[in-house]
Amino acid sequence: MLDDRDYMARALGEARDAGDRGEVPVGAVLVGPGGDILASAGNAQIGSCDATAHAEVRVLQMAGLACGNYRLPGTVLFVTLEPCTMCCGALIHARVERLVFATREPKAGAVISTAAILENPGLNHRVTWSEGLMATESAALLSGFFAERRKRAKES
Repeated sequence: MLDDRDYMARALGEARDAGDRGEVPVGAVLVGPGGDILASAGNAQIGSCDATAHAEVRVLQMAGLACGNYRLPGTVLFVTLEPCTMCCGALIHARVERLVFATREPKAGAVISTAAILENPGLNHRVTWSEGLMATESAALLSGFFAERRKRAKES
């Protein structure tokens, strides 16, 4: 049976694939209550011309279609970067049980960095969360991506 590290490694693979396509390298994996992977994806905002095509939203959409329901209780989302406000809202609406993210996003992360969306007492669903699993690998992937992007911009 797979464990949390295996799922996060898969999310990192999705992030690498997204980076190879020129997208910000963020990947996500949604795991069902029995441990099966329901969906996995990377960021696709640029390629799809869709501001909402974050890895987290994409896996929720894929899993919802596969399960025939937008509610996904008992699921666990593994994502390489702290989710933003939009993605936190989607996790709540989908009734995701648990979130595991690798590294913080200091400019837009809404779990702990700039807000605590998942802790809002006025919301009708709680998503438990943890951070730090494979944080070094995720942060290195993001840093390398943006360093390369800056280098190319300087050369242009």
